[in-house]
Amino acid sequence: MPNPFHIAFPVDDLDAARVFYGEVLGCPEGRSTNSWIDFDLYGHQIVTHLVPDACHKGDAGSGAVDGHNVPIPHFGVVLDMDDWKALAERVRRHGITFGLEPQIRFEGLPGEQATMFFCDPAGNALEFKALADMKQLFTKQ
Repeated sequence: MPNPFHIAFPVDDLDAARVFYGEVLGCPEGRSTNSWIDFDLYGHQIVTHLVPDACHKGDAGSGAVDGHNVPIPHFGVVLDMDDWKALAERVRRHGITFGLEPQIRFEGLPGEQATMFFCDPAGNALEFKALADMKQLFTKQ
């Protein structure tokens, strides 16, 4: 595995973040205080920081990708296809609304990928994707 990344981002409710990242996404919880929580997102360190005034649900911009508007900013992980399918089902089972339903984009092109978008309770956008051939992650079209 490459070096894990670290990202810290605001949430307006730590209890809701704990349920979403811990229970819905299945991220093991690491260290925490009354103002932040570390989670292990597929080997990467994400940190939710309580910053109530920084959360503006629905205020994100968007960018066009393969005929769809996707939320900007967003973050996530590139998974193998089996893990991606399992996560899509897990998210669906928990009743999370997809901003972009699980689907294949760039079909038949280099870099063909499965993708899905959804938001956490604070409005932070997440994208999870998978490639049938991980070697095509950075392939130019």
